[in-house]
Amino acid sequence: MGDHTSRPQPPYYAVIFSSQRTDSDQGYVRMANKMVELASQQNGFLGVESARDDQLGITISYWNSLEAIKNWKEHAAHQVAQQKGKTEWYKSYTIRVCKVEREQFFNS
Repeated sequence: MGDHTSRPQPPYYAVIFSSQRTDSDQGYVRMANKMVELASQQNGFLGVESARDDQLGITISYWNSLEAIKNWKEHAAHQVAQQKGKTEWYKSYTIRVCKVEREQFFNS
C-alpha cells in the first residue's frame, strides 16, 4: 500500500485471499500479475500486499467500499482467473472480507 504518507485513513476494506497452490505453474505468474494490474485500475482500489512461499500464499487487496469489492469480484477477466484457479492452480483457498477500523503503522 505504499509508504505511511500514502496510506488511506480507516475505515476501508481488506480482502484477504489465502491459498494453497498445486504444482502447476503454467500461466500462473502471468495471470497473477495481470490481475494486480487490472485490479489497480478499478474504482475503489487502494492497494495490494502479497507474500508466497512454495505452496502457501496470502494476498491482501484494499478497497474503499464493499461495492468496489463486489464489482471486482464480478469483473469478467477476474472471473476467468477465478475459474482457472479452481481448476488448475489452487488446492484450496479462503477469501475473507474485513472492515479495517483502525491501524497502527511503524517504520524505522
